[in-house]
Amino acid sequence: MTGLGKLFMIIGAVLLVIGILMQFTKLGRLPGDIIMKKENATIYFPIVTSIVASIVLSLIFYLVGKWK
Repeated sequence: MTGLGKLFMIIGAVLLVIGILMQFTKLGRLPGDIIMKKENATIYFPIVTSIVASIVLSLIFYLVGKWK
């Protein structure tokens, strides 16, 4: 299997794990996320969730790079 195929498999596995975590935990609604509710609209800015996801993905890619 080529390097690109392995990369796609790793990305898919990471997305699967994140999806499962978001389904069964409150990962998408952390304190610090901004929610603005108006009459007919709701705007959601997941700032803290994005920071946490960035840190986790950085660690995963660092470990994959070290392991490779």
